[in-house]
Amino acid sequence: MKMVLSHIRKEYGGKTVLADCSAVFEGRGTYVLMGRNGCGKSTLLRICALLEKPDSGDIAFFSAESRLPQDLLLRRKITLALARTGVFNTTVMKNVAYGLAIRGVSPAVTKQKVVQALAFVGLEHKKNQRALTLSSGETQRLGIARALVIEPELLFLDEPTASVDQENTEIIESIIRTMKKDGRATVIMTTHDREQAERLADRLLVMKHGRIEETPLP
Repeated sequence: MKMVLSHIRKEYGGKTVLADCSAVFEGRGTYVLMGRNGCGKSTLLRICALLEKPDSGDIAFFSAESRLPQDLLLRRKITLALARTGVFNTTVMKNVAYGLAIRGVSPAVTKQKVVQALAFVGLEHKKNQRALTLSSGETQRLGIARALVIEPELLFLDEPTASVDQENTEIIESIIRTMKKDGRATVIMTTHDREQAERLADRLLVMKHGRIEETPLP
């Protein structure tokens, strides 16, 4: 799936957050978006995930050069995992199963997919644990599993290692590299960590003055 942003603009309370954002995201791999706090990275991800509308400009999704309607079918092909994953007061397994349950997936298939997703992020052994008892790093990995279990074509990760210890940061980076290697989704993520961006990115983008600029990788 290809996503094209054209002249996206967004304001909050008269303050311009996104001024003229244009970019093309096409093909499997990892796009990393950097920028200072408040520069609009998270806002842009929410717009790309169709959770917010821009004040002006256009966001378009294409499959084989045909523009896709922004309907439920498209929305089920994209997902956003937030920097601080919210969890339900139930087991890890039921948390990850939620997205499949609302799609009407059978219990047998749901169980299989959830176990696979938890194994992928290294949490299969905690499937019956209460999600609220996980560490912050494990909770972030739970959020990634919950996003991956629905097999999105576009996966947005907002600061996936924010407030996460070194061990879980390394695990999450390994998960992202494996996703890239497997070609399981186009990943668009934000980070403040330049070294992390250079480790993970196929394309490195920087937000400045409400716009997106591509910057060369070393």
